[in-house]
Amino acid sequence: MYNILFFGDSLTAGYGLKNAKTESLPGLIQQKINAENLPYHIINGGLSGDTSGGGLFRLEYWIDRPVHIFVLELGINDIIRGVSPQTTYKNLQAIIDKVKFKYPDVKLALMGMEIPIFIPSPFAVEFKSIFRKLADANQMAFVPFYLAGVAGKAHLNLPDMLHPSAEGYRIMADNVWPVLHGLL
Repeated sequence: MYNILFFGDSLTAGYGLKNAKTESLPGLIQQKINAENLPYHIINGGLSGDTSGGGLFRLEYWIDRPVHIFVLELGINDIIRGVSPQTTYKNLQAIIDKVKFKYPDVKLALMGMEIPIFIPSPFAVEFKSIFRKLADANQMAFVPFYLAGVAGKAHLNLPDMLHPSAEGYRIMADNVWPVLHGLL
């Protein structure tokens, strides 16, 4: 059995869902893996409110067990807290470096983020670009926008309009699955 670690914030954890174990993106990907009878086990390392700096701090706990595929989804809380895109980039690169150092043969995937249009920021373009730069520099499988097809759509989000509903996560899983399936 191989481990896939999803490492992220509330968007990985499944914040606000009735059953995050089955309705979150990691849970839905596990269901797709099971349907194909593939030898992979998903570990949900999501923590609501986490930043790239927080992720860097807590990473050691999560990579204490073997990791064969590492899926990184962090950064949106950085921009909400006013962390510069340069700092986010450095923290995410440090996370990637630690994982690659511990598991040199690990396969990597990065979930890109964009700043929601209702959060004004002079960093919007720079923030979006850090994910492509990281993916290219580290030869990572890449999903350009983790919330594609879901962001800003009321019927696919919780009332806060920041976190996907179970239906929204199903769309995200359909978007992310082809990228992850290529790593299996």
